[in-house]
Amino acid sequence: MIVFVLYAAIFVASFFIVKFVVQTASTDYTSLKTVTFGDESAVTPNRIASVISVLTIFLLWGAFTGSSMVPGFLHAPGPFKGDATFTYTAEAEGVDPDDATVTVRVFEVGTEVDVPVVEPGDGWALNDADTVGAWRSGLIRVDKNDAFGRSEGHKIVAVNGQPIAPGQSVQTEFGRIGMSPKGTLNFEPAKGWQMEPIWLPPPEAVISRLGEIASDGYRDSTLWEHLGYSLFRVIVGFFFGALVGIPLGYAMGLSNWFRGWFDPIVEFMRPVPPLALIPLVIIWAGIGETGKIILLFLAALWIMAIAARAGVSGVNITKVHAAYSLGASKFQIMRHVIVPNSLPEIFTGARVAMGVCWGTVVAAELVAAEKGAGMMIMVASKFQLTDIVIMGIILIGIIGFGIDILMRIAEKRLVPWKGRS
Repeated sequence: MIVFVLYAAIFVASFFIVKFVVQTASTDYTSLKTVTFGDESAVTPNRIASVISVLTIFLLWGAFTGSSMVPGFLHAPGPFKGDATFTYTAEAEGVDPDDATVTVRVFEVGTEVDVPVVEPGDGWALNDADTVGAWRSGLIRVDKNDAFGRSEGHKIVAVNGQPIAPGQSVQTEFGRIGMSPKGTLNFEPAKGWQMEPIWLPPPEAVISRLGEIASDGYRDSTLWEHLGYSLFRVIVGFFFGALVGIPLGYAMGLSNWFRGWFDPIVEFMRPVPPLALIPLVIIWAGIGETGKIILLFLAALWIMAIAARAGVSGVNITKVHAAYSLGASKFQIMRHVIVPNSLPEIFTGARVAMGVCWGTVVAAELVAAEKGAGMMIMVASKFQLTDIVIMGIILIGIIGFGIDILMRIAEKRLVPWKGRS
């Protein structure tokens, strides 16, 4: 919740700073356009906003993971590490209450640590020492070395002078001390605001893992083989989906019979998520490459069909009448009017379909795949290798974003008349 609040605050602050400081000092030629609001050509990405957006995500990531790539003064409060101490008061039958001190060494998980050495102290309640990992908690049996144990009615009644009973807890400067139903103390060091590496590793851990897998590979395959197989499956599945979907969409947009025949099928399959088809695809095509490509084909098919149908339906009828008045045949109208004017919708559908295919390929590779980004993420998640999981997600996002940029460039080159009447 804190992260989202900070992100929203940075967004608002950046907007006003860029709007009233940076852009005021420069000439804005957009305001010279006759139409601005509602004109798509007047809305272009603000590059300053894009850079700040990416930097904000990176800084928040680094700040809440204690990354060395982010200045220390930007770090969120981290977990407590070091020696924590607290005093407990114990009672036993036939003796006066006594106090003892407990020293707990909080260490970073994965490192070796020694139990601190403490003097036993005076009295029948002796001082104790133990270790607990950061972001963890541990039971501390303080009565195990006391002169009077539980058989003599040993029980803890206060921590740092504050009364405590089973089910209750006391907050100290080092963390929370609770009591189990059986009367055993449980020490939970202060966690701070930073995320534990097992949940969210810092950026340098992900970069280090990327370099390691790029050079040594993962699961008997190089990183480029994993990404190459995923890219191959997506491209092949999308290609066949477009190859079938675009003609189907044209037929539905031009023929009442085709529209009536296929419309129920397309509208029925469109909301069905591709992941729901995995069991059926396995039954039909097995768990090999064919099954994965069929799943991606189905993911792209309905999107491309609807995009082509919408493109045909959105053609300005006055252009068709103008072509007829000039003596154009149906083939010429199809070639020179319908196809060119439907291409913008088809390119938009292609970008959506490619994104859906990228999202589906991870699930498709969960099914007995030996290579692929999805397989790499799935195997890493089983061993809680979060750095590999995040690395795979980032790479899939970068490749998907790169493909989208290439499709935008292709659309700009091949459909320069988009947005013009």
